[in-house]
Amino acid sequence: MPGTVEGGRKAAATNKARYGEAFYVKIGAAGGKKSRNGGFAANPELARIAGRKGGQASRKNKKVA
Repeated sequence: MPGTVEGGRKAAATNKARYGEAFYVKIGAAGGKKSRNGGFAANPELARIAGRKGGQASRKNKKVA
């Protein structure tokens, strides 16, 4: 049942049984520690620019009535 909610729950249970109850806590913490840029929360101006670019790209080929 890969790709289903039930399959995801079984996979999570297997991971917790193999690697301990804190498996997802550990991998989440590792990802947070590896982050060096701070993302958009650290630079709202960068987020504004990126949102503008995405908005322009999504409207590129649409006809205006």
